[in-house]
Amino acid sequence: MPIRVQTEDFDLGREIAALRAGSPQVGAVASFIGTVRDINDGQSVSEMELEHYPGMTEKALEQIVAAARQRWEIIDALVIHRVGPLRPLDQIVLVAVTSAHRGEAFAACEFIMDYLKSEAPFWKKEQTPAGARWVDARVSDDAALKRWGIETGNAGGSAAEDLSVAPTGSPT
Repeated sequence: MPIRVQTEDFDLGREIAALRAGSPQVGAVASFIGTVRDINDGQSVSEMELEHYPGMTEKALEQIVAAARQRWEIIDALVIHRVGPLRPLDQIVLVAVTSAHRGEAFAACEFIMDYLKSEAPFWKKEQTPAGARWVDARVSDDAALKRWGIETGNAGGSAAEDLSVAPTGSPT
């Protein structure tokens, strides 16, 4: 279960090849790449800076993948999340999951990304024409996590429940 938090960009093809290498039981790979948008909440964004707590962030990501493993039969998972200053079009995050069948890979990949978006300890600050602003948690992210039976209080919802992954702060 590779987990990396890094400033460097990543190459999807190389990362997927490494994840699949030596695993003939892999019948499916599902992946998601998140990128920086140039507009957020109606304002132009020239840069986004992501901050994290080293050690704590990686542990939270490992717990998120462990929760996915409890729900689905996956072979492996990869999470790469970038930190530091990023510009529009830059890649932010890669989540990739391998399994024997596509349904497990799709579901686990979506679950990991939904959980990561709401519960991983990353903080985002955007540069806009009006100045710098911190990005708040979104109600839509909490709703995405709720589909999986997980309640969170990041965007004004109820307190998070312990479903084998403890909440790790008030991320975005």
